[in-house]
Amino acid sequence: MWGKKRMGLCLCLTCPDWVSVTLGVFVCQGCSLIHRSIESLSQVKSVLQDTFEDKEVEFITSMGNEAAKAKYEQLAPPFYHRPSHTDCRILREQWIRAKYERQEFIHIEKQEPYSAGYREGFLWKRGRDNGQFLSRKFILSERERALKYFNKHDAREPKAIMRIETLNATFQPAKIGNPCGLQITYLRDNSTRNIFVYHEDSKEMVDWFTAIRAARFHYQKVAFPGANDEDLVPRLTRNFMKEGFMEKTGPRHTEGFKKRWFTMDDRRLMYFKDPLDAYARGEVFIGSKENRYTVVAGLPPSIQGYHWKYGITIGTPDRKFLFACETEAEQKDWIAAFQRVVNRPMMPQEYAVEAYFKHKP
Repeated sequence: MWGKKRMGLCLCLTCPDWVSVTLGVFVCQGCSLIHRSIESLSQVKSVLQDTFEDKEVEFITSMGNEAAKAKYEQLAPPFYHRPSHTDCRILREQWIRAKYERQEFIHIEKQEPYSAGYREGFLWKRGRDNGQFLSRKFILSERERALKYFNKHDAREPKAIMRIETLNATFQPAKIGNPCGLQITYLRDNSTRNIFVYHEDSKEMVDWFTAIRAARFHYQKVAFPGANDEDLVPRLTRNFMKEGFMEKTGPRHTEGFKKRWFTMDDRRLMYFKDPLDAYARGEVFIGSKENRYTVVAGLPPSIQGYHWKYGITIGTPDRKFLFACETEAEQKDWIAAFQRVVNRPMMPQEYAVEAYFKHKP
């Protein structure tokens, strides 16, 4: 009935089968549930099953997703994350609320909570040793190029200073056990440090996430003055390529295999005793096939001591790393993730990271 009005315009699907008759936009089923949960904002109908009044058809025909995008996203900053169907619910919900309910991308002054270059507030942070979440003050300053947190509300000196250039943030609701759970990582002495935070208010948490992306964006604009926005946006924050449990053995391949939690963050493969550990037990750099890095299924025939039978061998110029997965599906998923990295040529700055791993104290 509406033809091109609904083709290829949803964040999630190429042909969404739901429509907001109050906004005049077509959405997928997942987004329709969020629209329906905001009763004051949107009335949603099924394109295939519901009936429409003449005035609804007329409005939808006059609007459509392209016209709505031009209206409601006209001042959307490049650093604001535009979610897809793979993103967690609060990112999708806050994008919908920001765009239609609060109209943040029509009125630029409403973007101040995450675009001012400075943000201060309290987040619940997981303790490194005791695992308890306690309220901690955080300050993000673009001028100082740092995110800091303080153990006491009146403390003058921060407990940690996280440099903007190595900062990353990714939502991890299932891992942290909170729908607003955010994992922040940064490099400390060239090793990855994890902190886990949340806030009870989803808008507050997404504003922190967006403020981090804004600070990263403005840092990148200075660091790479010739780059355009399309090149910089993918560098602002990143989700991990893959996470999960595998077994591993030591460098001599004579120790028994131990179960560890693994995180693949670009070319850094890290392993932890517990998924919420602050520091990795170890990190492995995975380079490219041009530099003699390989990934193959299986383990050398002489290896013993593993319980999970689906092995993976990663070859580097210096040694082999041996892992075992519980299922064949997990083995295939890990190999596919490793292969994507190995097949990608190394960038100049990655050679410096590789050199550090080779000469790690």
